[in-house]
Amino acid sequence: MLFRSLMVFAPLFFLSGIEGRLLVPLGVAYVTSISASLVVALSITPVLCWLLLGRTGSALAADGRVVRMLKGLYRPTVRATLRYPVPIALASLCGAAAAMIALANFGRSFLPEFNEGSLNIAAATAPGTSLETSNAIVGRLERYLVEHPAVTSVIRSTGRAERDEHAMDVNFSELEVGLKLKRGQREEVLRDIRQQVTGIPGLSVNVGQPISHRIEHLVSGVRASVAVKIFGQDLDQLRSLGQRAEATLGSVPGLVDVALEQQTEIPQIVIRPKATELGAFGMTPGELSRFVETAMVGRKVADFWEAERVHDVVVRFPESRPSDFESLARTPVDVRGERFAELRSVARVEKTMGPNLINRENVQRRILVTANVSGRDVKSAAADALAAVKNGVPMPPGYHVELGGEFEREAAATRTIVALSALAIVGMFALLWVAFRSWRDALMVMVNLPLALVGGVVAVWIGGAVVTLASLVGFITLFGIAARNGIMMLTHYRHLLRAGYSTEDAVLAGSVERLVPILMTALTAALALIPIVLSAGEPGAELQAPMSAVILGGLTSSTLLNLLVIPALFARFSRPTPALAESPALG
Repeated sequence: MLFRSLMVFAPLFFLSGIEGRLLVPLGVAYVTSISASLVVALSITPVLCWLLLGRTGSALAADGRVVRMLKGLYRPTVRATLRYPVPIALASLCGAAAAMIALANFGRSFLPEFNEGSLNIAAATAPGTSLETSNAIVGRLERYLVEHPAVTSVIRSTGRAERDEHAMDVNFSELEVGLKLKRGQREEVLRDIRQQVTGIPGLSVNVGQPISHRIEHLVSGVRASVAVKIFGQDLDQLRSLGQRAEATLGSVPGLVDVALEQQTEIPQIVIRPKATELGAFGMTPGELSRFVETAMVGRKVADFWEAERVHDVVVRFPESRPSDFESLARTPVDVRGERFAELRSVARVEKTMGPNLINRENVQRRILVTANVSGRDVKSAAADALAAVKNGVPMPPGYHVELGGEFEREAAATRTIVALSALAIVGMFALLWVAFRSWRDALMVMVNLPLALVGGVVAVWIGGAVVTLASLVGFITLFGIAARNGIMMLTHYRHLLRAGYSTEDAVLAGSVERLVPILMTALTAALALIPIVLSAGEPGAELQAPMSAVILGGLTSSTLLNLLVIPALFARFSRPTPALAESPALG
């Protein structure tokens, strides 16, 4: 059991980033608990049995009424399954195949949607907006939130200090909104708030949750579920394409808070070197650029020590010098040989308008259109967003569009988990073969995995048909415990065969005798999982609830189908295995 658990949970320990921080502790806790359980089972449990059950076994009680009823119902069921092993095997195979097909067509999301009981609203006015104007515009949003019946508190901050890691201008505001929600009211409140805030003119709003938005930012660098990135050289063209993409994404179902990256045109001065004039003075464009940078920005030329403190000595024009356009054009330029010339004589100095911000990614200029997802899974929404932009916004030569967001991390984590889980399943088969010395018996035990998959897939479908990393961890946990029932039944079958039973009698007697242990194991696990499953939608249960639902559903299907399928398969396909006379213990 311990070795199987280590193998099954190994994929979790290879996860990196935020998903690793969230999920690796679950694997550590599970493996630790299984290890402790193994120690207790091998040491304390035998002693307790010796003390409490008596040395002769006379203290064993007879079956109770419920147990006798269950065995009475199960015995004829096993007899019926023994007559139709092939149809039962085919039906199980078809059910597992249907579950795998359904799982492949389910939606995908990085993490389940959180219910934090609060909102984080990012509100941005046009770049360059004054503090007074920004306060007036965002104040309308704040007043609406305060008056909303589900809102308990509103905290607003406008701008961020220049030395902050994420410095923001005064056109940017963040609002932390406390909520008091009834069960099932969250989506309705979010929809109502979005409808009201999106109608405020001059304000771009992104509605999210504090933890969710920070996770999105850590995962993808964007505080949104989906980001459409348009790359190109010309800034005006990028702006035009971004505006068209914003309008296109607004019509995609499930996308909300669609917003174009905030930009505005500001006055700029462009200095273009005149190659001929520079050549006449024996000066290069690089030298001219360094001169202008030194004059306007400054350049460190030495260190100045005062007591034990070091100060930079910076050369630049004095701050009192006029900085208007004409003064800049008349700036004297050192053109070698102690000769000076005005800047306008060696370069064209032009007034123009340009964007206040130029963003780059992988050295390329890009503009960003972001959106959140509501009412559907992130992966399908992102795919529809990309298709809508590609079809509705033709890209000129040299321009292209890419998709970013948390789904990229989800895809990478899913590939890691699936690939390593496949290797873990192969390792489980090898362990079972070593224990049973029979590939047939090992394969029969592994049948429990697709049987468990059926119930897990049904649980995901009931929960909204969206697979998250939490659901995948649930499947991993399920695979770790699903094989247990098959091992219990097959080892008992082999024990009865060594005692002289025929195959049919061994299967019938062994199945009935193992009915109670299997049901007790399943029920104890189910009783622990049911409260967590029922807490779905409550704050703090976002990861545990879908994971527990998958385990509960898979455990139910695996237990019920195992009681029918394993006896039929063993009776039909098993072969004598003399090497098992020692009844080796399973890992």
